Amino acid sequence: MNELIQIISSAEIRDMEAASNVDISIVIPCLNEIESLPHCIAQARQALEIISDLHGLTGEIVVADNGSTDGSQTLATSLGARIVAVQRRGYGAALIGGCEGAYGRYLLMGDADGSYNFTEGAAMIERLLNGADLCIGSRFKGGIAPGAMPWKNRYIGNPALTGVLNLFFGTRIDDAHCGLRAITKAAFQQCKLTSTGMEFASEMIIKASLKRLRIDQAPATLSPDLRQRAPHLRPWRDGWRHLRYLLMLSPTWVFGIPAFFALLVGLLLLTASSAQYLFPGTFPQIGAYWTLLGSTLVAAGHISLIMALTGYLYSIRAGYRRPKFVTHIAVRLTNLENMLILGFCLMAIGMAVLILVAIGWVHRDFQSTSTILPPVLGTLAITLGLQTALGGFLMAIIGGNEARFFSDLVDAEMPVERNN
Repeated sequence: MNELIQIISSAEIRDMEAASNVDISIVIPCLNEIESLPHCIAQARQALEIISDLHGLTGEIVVADNGSTDGSQTLATSLGARIVAVQRRGYGAALIGGCEGAYGRYLLMGDADGSYNFTEGAAMIERLLNGADLCIGSRFKGGIAPGAMPWKNRYIGNPALTGVLNLFFGTRIDDAHCGLRAITKAAFQQCKLTSTGMEFASEMIIKASLKRLRIDQAPATLSPDLRQRAPHLRPWRDGWRHLRYLLMLSPTWVFGIPAFFALLVGLLLLTASSAQYLFPGTFPQIGAYWTLLGSTLVAAGHISLIMALTGYLYSIRAGYRRPKFVTHIAVRLTNLENMLILGFCLMAIGMAVLILVAIGWVHRDFQSTSTILPPVLGTLAITLGLQTALGGFLMAIIGGNEARFFSDLVDAEMPVERNN
């Protein structure tokens, strides 16, 4: 037993010594890439030699194997790479597992299909040494060889998704989906990446941007891959996965902006309907249909606003978004008790209005009235009250079952962003 403990301790010591001597880790995700691995590992070794000559840094090559069955692991080991086995399937899962198992302070990652030139990563590592936290390759600046990228990806998918990402998160990235990129190990750990699929590429940029990390770009070339089989990428499926991920991480665009326009149009319609009710003949003439539409838009805008706030609070608690000044105010004003009181008051007002409507109906000998505005407003008040009360409980649950939601987190842990 003592001998076994001594052997294990010796192995751990060797691992610690190896880890301490590594500055750069080149991480290559792999799933049955035996055809192209020799080319990629050879280029990765050249990249490490260039980085060593320029900056005196040491490095390793990590193949993050995602369950290959073609002997890729044995081949990679024979070529001097270190294997990190990743059980979770998916492109993003392989890269996350490989980066977590890498020893280097700086991580350079690229695909295993031979489409990227790892020696171009030397310039990306230099950007990290000069203060960048993340450096993304730009294929549109570096060059795309004929046949290397399908036309729908080059002229539709990549520009559209990159444009949406830049619009939603204020980044200025030319090519958000380039597979050749470098990141410091500290920034990688700070971003807490979780995506298992191709959307990993977007997640890295989004969370780095939300955390106000420095993002640089460097040219990268794209060549036709060296595989004889079909690529793992599925343009339409993976494009949708990227887009839905952008939407999931942007409460402003998914909930906030629709809430603003719905509330604006709905309140205008109800205001015009009220003017018509109080002052008959007022222009424009607002009938029952427009009144119902206005009520529906206000209710939809209200619940969207609650969901936007909930999304922001969740992202702050998850650690990938810093509170903004408006969020800080909202957190201080909202808690479960306040929302319950407001919700019950709105429901009480709505019930009172409906009771008055019922009394008026009785006084008219159960005859219909010329306007539906009062019952619509009463019903709307009840709806808003119910949504407010239930929304309060939702935020309390997401806030860790705390009635004060996230105010303690904002005050104690996160600096307030007053711009952007």
